[in-house]
Amino acid sequence: MTLRSLLRWPASYPLALVIALMALVPVGVLFGLASDEAQLFDAHNLKVLTNTLLLMVFTVLGSILIGVPLALLTAYVQMPWRRLWLILLAAPLAIPSYIGAFTLYAAFGRGGEIENLLGLPVPAMDGLVGATIVMILYSYPFVMLTTRASLLSLDASLVNAARTLGMSLGVSLWRVVLPRVATGIAAGGLLVALYTLSDFGTPAIMRLDTFTRVIFVEYNAFGLSQAAMLSLQLLVIVGLVLFLESRVRGSRERPGRHLTIWPGRGQRLVIALSVVPILVLAIVLPLAVFGIWLAREGTEGFEFSYAWNSVHASLLAAIFAVILAVPVAHAAIAGRAGRLMERMTYFGFGVPGIVMGTALVYVGLQLPFLYQTLGLLVLAYVLRFLPLAVGSVRSTAEGLDPSLVKAARVLGASPREAFQRVTLPLTVRGMVAGAALVFLEAMRELPATLMLGPTGFETLATYLWRVYEAGYFGRAAIPGLLLVLMSALGLALMLSGERRAEFDVTETPHS
Repeated sequence: MTLRSLLRWPASYPLALVIALMALVPVGVLFGLASDEAQLFDAHNLKVLTNTLLLMVFTVLGSILIGVPLALLTAYVQMPWRRLWLILLAAPLAIPSYIGAFTLYAAFGRGGEIENLLGLPVPAMDGLVGATIVMILYSYPFVMLTTRASLLSLDASLVNAARTLGMSLGVSLWRVVLPRVATGIAAGGLLVALYTLSDFGTPAIMRLDTFTRVIFVEYNAFGLSQAAMLSLQLLVIVGLVLFLESRVRGSRERPGRHLTIWPGRGQRLVIALSVVPILVLAIVLPLAVFGIWLAREGTEGFEFSYAWNSVHASLLAAIFAVILAVPVAHAAIAGRAGRLMERMTYFGFGVPGIVMGTALVYVGLQLPFLYQTLGLLVLAYVLRFLPLAVGSVRSTAEGLDPSLVKAARVLGASPREAFQRVTLPLTVRGMVAGAALVFLEAMRELPATLMLGPTGFETLATYLWRVYEAGYFGRAAIPGLLLVLMSALGLALMLSGERRAEFDVTETPHS
């Protein structure tokens, strides 16, 4: 590459390249650490690998078994309050799975909350079975939403033709509809697989040795090299799933009229009764357990500084992520090299939080001024969730009319002035949405916060983890409820922020 060609690069390229290279730093650190007297594989690793793969496979299968019928229900079946059913069935996606794992672990088994309240003995929920049930309850919406999107893109004429040829409705759905949405089901299943591989809280609470739990144990035992080796082995599996996900292509059918199914009163009752147990286990039971604990123990031990710490760190991460996302997104639009840089930043999102934490702990040990500081924690959040901001800013910037920038240049504005006065204000909507997504994810992040948070810096997620470890389950009520509440508020802020940004952009030219 010549100096002349470098000078022709778009202005956003140099900064985007630095940010993209920064996103690859954690993986380079892990390779360096793993080469330092770490065992590649032993008998215990085989058990960990088996547990991880079994949890992933069972969770994917369970999510498909639940998610596909619910996608058919929400897409085609005319039920009263259809919109409410869709929101309720998608709601588990907004609840961190470790909150569900914590409450279900405490509710079931001898001496659990269900036995204490109702006097009914119920089996314990732990191990592979418990972890699988929890992961299915909080990840089936991935399959439901991707399959539903595919279903809504289909033309119902083939199903109607099959019915006129004598097929029953069930056989028509099985033989005509489901094969055409296989890619949507596969896409959702692969998202479930990625979510399961990266989750730390659920296997840890259910006492199941998967890669994420064992990496955390090695870290606590000062086995940083072995933790890095396990992290790389986990990354190989994650990379394989990401490769498979990249090969999945969506349906290219021409959209048409949607299939509509009108069930009778008895059928509606059966459908509602079959859905209720899922909602009870995923939403009602966790909130009820937190309510019982709150009534029993009040706010003892909880300090509202924990909530402030969560908001403070997450807000900083959201701001810095959006600042870094702007040059990367504009570089991606500018050309092929920019798109490659954008892809490099996505690598951080595929790295599980426990792996990112392991790598940055080592970075902190080499740079003592960074170790156990808020800056290092925010850096971990930014590296992990930067793609959320990049994707949001890019999708908004791609929708801009290029003639607006050209008009500004014709009127005498410099490239920088045209960017500041035209492009930047028009991408505010995407920046607000991206910031809200990063804020929400950072609020929920557990393993990276546990490993990188400053000493004495408790967040809602880490406080909830501490009370679980200490056995003071009742004290988890406030942080658990606040995490759920703040997730809901964050979504509301995102929507109101988008509307305000749209209003501001619309009004500015007239002011």
